[in-house]
Amino acid sequence: MARPREFDETAVLGAAIQCFWAKGFEATSVRDLADEMGITGASLYNAFGDKRALYRRALDQYVAGSLGERVSRLENTQPPREVIGAFFQEIIACSLSDKQRKGCMVVNSALELAPHDREFQRVVAGVLVEAEKFFRRLVQAGQKDGTISTSQPADDLARVLLGVLLGIRVLARVRPERELLEGMARAVLALLDCELVA
Repeated sequence: MARPREFDETAVLGAAIQCFWAKGFEATSVRDLADEMGITGASLYNAFGDKRALYRRALDQYVAGSLGERVSRLENTQPPREVIGAFFQEIIACSLSDKQRKGCMVVNSALELAPHDREFQRVVAGVLVEAEKFFRRLVQAGQKDGTISTSQPADDLARVLLGVLLGIRVLARVRPERELLEGMARAVLALLDCELVA
């Protein structure tokens, strides 16, 4: 009969996220993880498999708690144009409060792992597709209710919003300046606004 786990899996997975997020996949050793998680290396392997499998679990959990949580909390709570603005306000606030400049774990994974790891390429691409779909739903709803301009196709606007989101998260790691990040958001949000007819 298997022995019950002697640790809180959610808590130790949260610790693994923090470790990977701060150092990246390659620079994080199993010893770093075990120390941060407060468990032995053997317990880590028994519970999560190897370092790569643990990283995948950590990334999935990170996505659920960041993008997933934000989308489910904001979507359908305000008019679509306001939801997009609130989404970017939260991203900028999160980026500016990140004293370690860890950035976004998804973006970090896109840069570190996705170029040479097919599985992580698919995982990261899937997350970015979901973000794009979120923006597309909002743009389409706003174009339908007249609060978002129809001068550009919803698909194009969704992709531009995604690109600016990624740009903000990358820039904040090296230039966490409010005016810079808010300026990027202002410019892309202006693309959504309908021109007033005199």
